[in-house]
Amino acid sequence: MQAFTIDAENNITVFRSLVETEGRGSGTEKFASAQELGGLAEGWPGARLVDIWNGLPGVEPIGRFTSRRIGVNRIWRAIQTIKPVGGEPAGAVVLKKARRKVRVTPRHATKAAQVIALLEQPEGATLQAIMKVTGWQAHSVRGFVSGQLGKKLGLRTRSFKRGGERVYKMKV
Repeated sequence: MQAFTIDAENNITVFRSLVETEGRGSGTEKFASAQELGGLAEGWPGARLVDIWNGLPGVEPIGRFTSRRIGVNRIWRAIQTIKPVGGEPAGAVVLKKARRKVRVTPRHATKAAQVIALLEQPEGATLQAIMKVTGWQAHSVRGFVSGQLGKKLGLRTRSFKRGGERVYKMKV
């Protein structure tokens, strides 16, 4: 029966048996069933379950779980597909927290795509230029840059003044 350990950075290690988990460092918790994982998760903040889920390879990132039980069950099912590899010491496979660098681009010929194209220019784009292309008001442009580009799409932008005008530009 497979056994698992999880450390303080939410790295999960898969072992062939519970015996192989013995002697792991302090701060490492072990579990071999969904019930044991649920028992550990009782002492964790809900955000840790979300971090663990979002760190698993091949899963769709989420903002929150509707309940702790659902989070534990989804994590448990996801880690069951990982098998220990014989070449690793003691058959362990470490699932390090994934770094999400997914860049989602909007559909072609949308206002979002037009704004991104403007911001990707070497000189960036002024607030007035973006307003002219999109037909939006200034507060809508600012909200779009902050909310849609920054938070939802994960694009990093810079805002500065040049010649008294507000300019937005993509960070590299």
